Amino acid sequence: MTLSKYIALCMLCSGFSHVLSAQPAPAKPQKGSIAIVGAAIHTGNGSFIPSGVIAFENGKISYVGEDRKRAQEADSVFDATGLHAYPGFIAMASNLGLAEIEQVRATLDYRELGNYNPNIRSFTSFNTDSKVLPTVRSNGVLLAQVAPQGGVVPGQSSVFQLDAWNWEDAVLAADEGLFVNWPDPSVSRRRNDQEGDPENQYLKAVRTLFDYFDQAKAYALLPGRPAEVHLGFEALRPLWSGKRTLYIQANQAKALVHAIQFAQHYALRLVLVGASDAHHILALLQESKTPIVLAQPHRLPSRTDEAVDLPFTTPALLQQAGIPFCLSMNGFWEQRNLPFQAGHCTAFGLDYESAVSSISLQAARILGIDAFCGSIEAGKDATFFLSKGDALDMKSHEVTNAFIQGRSLDLDNKHKELFRRFRSKY
Repeated sequence: MTLSKYIALCMLCSGFSHVLSAQPAPAKPQKGSIAIVGAAIHTGNGSFIPSGVIAFENGKISYVGEDRKRAQEADSVFDATGLHAYPGFIAMASNLGLAEIEQVRATLDYRELGNYNPNIRSFTSFNTDSKVLPTVRSNGVLLAQVAPQGGVVPGQSSVFQLDAWNWEDAVLAADEGLFVNWPDPSVSRRRNDQEGDPENQYLKAVRTLFDYFDQAKAYALLPGRPAEVHLGFEALRPLWSGKRTLYIQANQAKALVHAIQFAQHYALRLVLVGASDAHHILALLQESKTPIVLAQPHRLPSRTDEAVDLPFTTPALLQQAGIPFCLSMNGFWEQRNLPFQAGHCTAFGLDYESAVSSISLQAARILGIDAFCGSIEAGKDATFFLSKGDALDMKSHEVTNAFIQGRSLDLDNKHKELFRRFRSKY
């Protein structure tokens, strides 16, 4: 090998190591028992411990409280005085791990061709090597519900923890829900490609959806194995037995009412996603006990005649009405700002601990995984993080340590790597 080729090879290897350094390796399993002492603990279930102890072993929380003697039993003790502890936040209805660069189509894997794709699964497409994931978990978002998008029935969602070697290791709840995009009742009359009355177009789309579900239910009730297997209808089988949740994305009050009636017609467990008009149908939501994944509270109102602060006050309205809800954001890399969405609502009637719960325990309850995550409580997974300041405030939030199932995460990411790189230049 010539000297020039040797130098070129060394530079190439150096470049690869530089790139790989921005993608932290998944953390190793917890060894020994650990106690964190002195942190202000926001448990996620509504309670707050000003200065407490969190003890965990083998990935599970063994104690949460104020008895500091419990820390003496641990193999390792970490003094967290002055820090705040929060449960791992949960990104709902996201496409994390299915998208990497918005302007590069080859990196977008959250949509398939066609309108009805219930057999499409986010489960096997989740990319644990995404450089977006470390940037998101560095802000305390440690779990995510990942769902396909596009069409009328885009597919099935799954829940993942955001530190793993592959999707098999990452998944917490596989194929836990089916997503449906409800037809939009406000199709513009100005669209050139829209023929006839928009109202009739809307009703036609709704009837088509009913017809599809009628056929799927009839298929599921056939005795024995069908001679011709229909992948879409096969994917809907767990829906009829109650083993899968139906997530319907809708925003306008009319669509929300029809979505609730649709789920009641088929006796399905429904969760509404988006629901920007939820404040118009509070009585129906109370009566039907329908949970809501409220999308993007930090936004402009949907209509010009609505109060400018309506999106910010809606969470407090839902809480006062006793309607179960959690908060969510659109997109994938944007999920790092999820805590600040909740923080904004605290200035408009939502109390602080409820805001924390709206992106942790309430989300876990809607997903049906609250038995082992969503809050800092004994018996649950040790999935939480420590912050120097208020996690819901973008000015003071700074994650110092994060744990998923007791594993201490490497919080390095592409953004921090770029910061170090250009700080050395300037």
